[in-house]
Amino acid sequence: METKKLIKGKRSTVSAECLPKRYKNPLMEGVRWVERYSTTIDKFWRTLPAYIRNVLGSFVIFLMASAIKGDWIAIGVHLVKHFKGTAEHNSTDGQHLLVTNNTNGTGTAKIDDLLAYLNLQGLPHYLVMAITGSFLIYFGSGGFIHWYYYVNRRDRPQEWKCQPEKFLSPEVELHEIFVGGFSMLIMSCLSGILSCYAMNNGRLLTLYYRWDEYGWWWFFGQILVIFLYQDYLTYWLHRIYHWPFLYKHFHKLHHTYKQPTAFSVTAIHPVEILHVQLTMLLPIFTIPTHWAAFYFVETYTYIHGILNHSGVNIKSFWWQPWQPDTMFHDNHHQYFHVNFGFNIYLWDVWHGTYRRKDRVYSEDIFGGKGKSFEQVSEKELLKDLDERKTENPNAYRDDVNEYAIQDTEMSQIIKKAKQK
Repeated sequence: METKKLIKGKRSTVSAECLPKRYKNPLMEGVRWVERYSTTIDKFWRTLPAYIRNVLGSFVIFLMASAIKGDWIAIGVHLVKHFKGTAEHNSTDGQHLLVTNNTNGTGTAKIDDLLAYLNLQGLPHYLVMAITGSFLIYFGSGGFIHWYYYVNRRDRPQEWKCQPEKFLSPEVELHEIFVGGFSMLIMSCLSGILSCYAMNNGRLLTLYYRWDEYGWWWFFGQILVIFLYQDYLTYWLHRIYHWPFLYKHFHKLHHTYKQPTAFSVTAIHPVEILHVQLTMLLPIFTIPTHWAAFYFVETYTYIHGILNHSGVNIKSFWWQPWQPDTMFHDNHHQYFHVNFGFNIYLWDVWHGTYRRKDRVYSEDIFGGKGKSFEQVSEKELLKDLDERKTENPNAYRDDVNEYAIQDTEMSQIIKKAKQK
């Protein structure tokens, strides 16, 4: 059996028996299954027309976005309720999808009664579906993205990678997948519970299903309201988790991945990711929210979450003037305490946390505003200047690194630093 092995950005073919044990880890193999079939996939991929490849690529990212927090099952449940009109039925109508009444044994009957009281009939089935489906989609679509860039194009990173000179080590990749998988397990359980609760017409939800139930103005207006609420609150949550104590004990885990990949999007401390997700879910418990409008915003957010963490040079479309390019968040991972926003970069501009050319940023410089060249040591300055050289200028607009410093200017900066 022949297997692709990637070393220092180049491809070589070795027998499977020669692979180090770390490549045979079952969890890693779940994602890297495509490496065994890279040549076959590549041949098939090249036979497809360009427009088919674009559609498939977009669909794979959509699938992964629906899986990373288990939203695929919630979307499925709301589609059933939407087309079958169960929103107006009583809570027992939810059992038409999954009937799980089991009265064998007093203990089981009591559990069933408790679940019925909580509008959670059939909960075990929803949890199993949410977890199983999410992991299958995660490994399947994530494996494809891994192949498309990190296997098929690894020998030419300047064409697509934000930090073309650096890749995560296999050990860190495995760590990323393990942490991301564990956090996804938690979020899939949360999504499974909410889906079950919705199917059983839980009374705390403020979701509605008729398009014009609150008027068409509100149907479209809520998209903007939810988007602005979620993005601004997550900007501040993200920034708060960069405070020294919270960063050290929670968010630092996410910054283990200085060259992020698509799997980094869920590789977050469970406490933090649960905190963020509960904040994002607040609208469906507080204001009239059409299910489709809410999950449209969620899907948009998660798609860009995957892209922003992919490490791939992707520019936003002309109709997204608010959306930063992927290099914006890649800078956040490379320089740590800067560029806290996700889908609207203006939050950083307004609050002074947008990266500046004349500032130095590092993991030890908190606050989001960096330090001037005069405020840092020569060692910190040289480290920052070296980091700038590893950025891909093609990942910036017009293929120009707006933070690059010319040699003549660099000499003057270093000279001043030595004179301090």
